[in-house]
Amino acid sequence: MKFNKNMLLLYAVTDSAWVGKQTLLEQIESALKGGVTIVQLREKKLDDESFIEEAIKAKELCHKYGVPLIINDNLEVALKSGADGIHVGIEDIPVAEIRRKVPEDFIIGATCKTVEQAQIAQSSGADYMGVGAIFPSPTKTNAIRVTYDLLKEICSSVSIPAVAIGGISRENLMEVAGGGIEGVAVVSAIFAAEDIQEAAKELKEMAQAAVNS
Repeated sequence: MKFNKNMLLLYAVTDSAWVGKQTLLEQIESALKGGVTIVQLREKKLDDESFIEEAIKAKELCHKYGVPLIINDNLEVALKSGADGIHVGIEDIPVAEIRRKVPEDFIIGATCKTVEQAQIAQSSGADYMGVGAIFPSPTKTNAIRVTYDLLKEICSSVSIPAVAIGGISRENLMEVAGGGIEGVAVVSAIFAAEDIQEAAKELKEMAQAAVNS
């Protein structure tokens, strides 16, 4: 699936911690029905074989809605499952190394917390960057914070699009408006919601307003 910046508008990152009434795949489908534009499958505790099986099912579901599936950190899982791309952190496999190993249309996202990291990501072949943590995050309690001013500086320092990530919720989403982002990445604001589909719908409308500000 060829990447374009509109895919970043509402970026859903899964978290198995919120699985309960629904299975993870049911949660993802509810989010897709609500309008998420890209899904990142994040599994820190599954073995690769189980992760690949889950990723194949998630990819089929996402493609039914015309949405790309991104795998968090694990290149082997991303390639073997036929996922659309990978997102890597600063301490993971370098973007340049991934770019040499993957098909031309394979999407690569990179976490960036500084202007220098953003410029390296761009020159190495990243398609987009995730900038954060913007707010304190329940999923990454030790994450280094990125101020609004730094967010703007990072976004303006490169031509690849950015998605803001880290503790974003309906209460604070509009605080990143005008920051130069093309979308927001959310975890618990979608997957911990009582009504995932409705939460995604509301967040998408807010994200559109924030991007257009």
